[in-house]
Amino acid sequence: MNLKYLILFSFACSLLIAACQNNDYSPKPRGYFRIEFPEKEYQTFENPVPYSFRYPVYATLEADKSRDARKDWFNLHFKQFNGYLHLTYYGVADKAAYDEMVEDARKLAFKHTIKASAIDQKVIHYPNHKVYGIYYAIEGNTASSVQFFLTDSTRHYFRGALYFNERPQYDSIAPVVKFIKTDIDTLIASFRWKN
Repeated sequence: MNLKYLILFSFACSLLIAACQNNDYSPKPRGYFRIEFPEKEYQTFENPVPYSFRYPVYATLEADKSRDARKDWFNLHFKQFNGYLHLTYYGVADKAAYDEMVEDARKLAFKHTIKASAIDQKVIHYPNHKVYGIYYAIEGNTASSVQFFLTDSTRHYFRGALYFNERPQYDSIAPVVKFIKTDIDTLIASFRWKN
């Protein structure tokens, strides 16, 4: 019986030695879930509010139901990506109120400085439609990746902020942010004041 175990042991050792001779092992890169992006298609938001814009058909526009929400506030829900573009509107009473809203938008964007690796500002300027503002692209592991405001500089003020209901991991959500930024750019370019 000892001979049988000796042969079996020798065979197992020779298999181990043969298996260990391949020295070209390289670790596989870390994988992520594949994200399926829908086709880009847009529809117009027409509601009894002082503005209109185009938004993607794969997102739903819902009335904001937060405690302090106003009738002109909406959330653009990207259900597939577990994200929301929060949209708020204010009528502008005077120059002091306008200046305060613009400063609040800047503060809210730069509140993410602690975790942001960069915050880029871009001026929004569509004089033919009296749409002006600032677009904040925030990079890094922050709660919000995009914020912007639009105004006609006299009577209207509209603000948007993109949030995901996930723990921020920028390298994981970067493709989704890039995809949604195109939708936000379309919203801004198609934005019109009604009066």
